[in-house]
Amino acid sequence: MTSTVPAPVTRTADGSALQAVLLDMDGTLVDTEGFWWDVEVEIFAGLGHTLDDSWRHVVVGGPMSRSAGFLIEATGADIALAELTVLLNQGFEDRIDRALPLMPGAARLLAELAAYEIPTALVSASHRRIIDRVLTSLGPQHFALTVAGDEVPRTKPHPDPYLLAASGLGADPARCAVVEDTATGVAAAEAAGCQVVAVPSIASIAPAARRTVVSSLEEVDLAFLRGLMAA
Repeated sequence: MTSTVPAPVTRTADGSALQAVLLDMDGTLVDTEGFWWDVEVEIFAGLGHTLDDSWRHVVVGGPMSRSAGFLIEATGADIALAELTVLLNQGFEDRIDRALPLMPGAARLLAELAAYEIPTALVSASHRRIIDRVLTSLGPQHFALTVAGDEVPRTKPHPDPYLLAASGLGADPARCAVVEDTATGVAAAEAAGCQVVAVPSIASIAPAARRTVVSSLEEVDLAFLRGLMAA
């Protein structure tokens, strides 16, 4: 986990202020969910197996150990989980070295949060080596703290990553807005007690209590996030 000293948090008298924004990475800020699936398809093709496209909804957004383990079991491929993890990370790195498209609205949102000194964390199920590569495009200066999936005992869908991020920023999880693109990430944020904005990337996500669903990050700005807390 990397961190810097977070900006001061301004609280209202009733404690309803937005204290921090916690952002997922793959599929939320960077358009990379498809990259992971392409790598998985390519690797398993090399092992003599064809992945069923319906499995894409099973593996999206979760920790690599769960996704890779599921694919090994589903295909019966003769490969160890540790070996497959190395191949997946390497294949993904090769792709982001060639292109790393940001999601529409991501750059604008990050710039606005930085301009208003809103404590912001990047919270991802991806491993540290992947996060650090992606940060060169996102701009590490936009985040007071980053949490990687291989740095917590339990990653998403467990609440641990978001609880760690909120604690690191000195924020109450209930006053943190989380932006996520998958049901797995949403489950983690809600279990942590955060207010959630879901921007579905692969599979649809239904609205719920403390969960607002939008179609694009272009609909999300600081006023929108503060409004969620006021509501």
